[in-house]
Amino acid sequence: MSAADTEVWSDSSTHQRANEKKVRVIACGAIAREIIAVCKANHLDHIDLQCLPAIWHAYPGKIAPGVENAIAEARAEGVGRIFVGYADCGTGGLLDALCEREGVERIAGPHCYSFFSGNEAFVKDDDDVTSFFLTDFLARQFEAFVIEPLGLDRHPQLKPMYFGNYRKLVYLSQLEDEGLQQKAKEAADYLGLEYEYRFTGYGDLTSALTQL
Repeated sequence: MSAADTEVWSDSSTHQRANEKKVRVIACGAIAREIIAVCKANHLDHIDLQCLPAIWHAYPGKIAPGVENAIAEARAEGVGRIFVGYADCGTGGLLDALCEREGVERIAGPHCYSFFSGNEAFVKDDDDVTSFFLTDFLARQFEAFVIEPLGLDRHPQLKPMYFGNYRKLVYLSQLEDEGLQQKAKEAADYLGLEYEYRFTGYGDLTSALTQL
């Protein structure tokens, strides 16, 4: 083995050992800011974040196949542990089936609204069945992630069909930001819903990540 070959092998071995110590979090791009904030606040330097497209929030059929591909890529890189930064998120159990098959865990809960609120607290709130939820991300991206995917920019007359059974819009905020609160109020007005503000912080996301 030449000196050059030895150097390449050494670099590769070092890289592999580094990957073995990492936890690859494969997450929804819609919670990227929040994951980064939790990692910084808690010095979780061993977490290696990979985000999948946030727009899959509106197309949940893409989530399980996308996560499966990302898991395969992580294992090919020699990553030691993998964690899925999604709740069920509308996959109808397909993500759980994938996690069981691959031997990985995910964030507990049916969706991000639940784990930001705290899953136990969310289940107890019966009033939420008639609520439409926004997070910080959706308050920022209301037009791109709600109005446009539903076609309301082209067909505003469809609003009663989509939102007629909702009574209020509940903004679950991760940061206390007056600008985002104003955006959420405007979204409620646009949909013709009552407005409610709840500061949640990062909820169960913090405990999920700090336990990795």
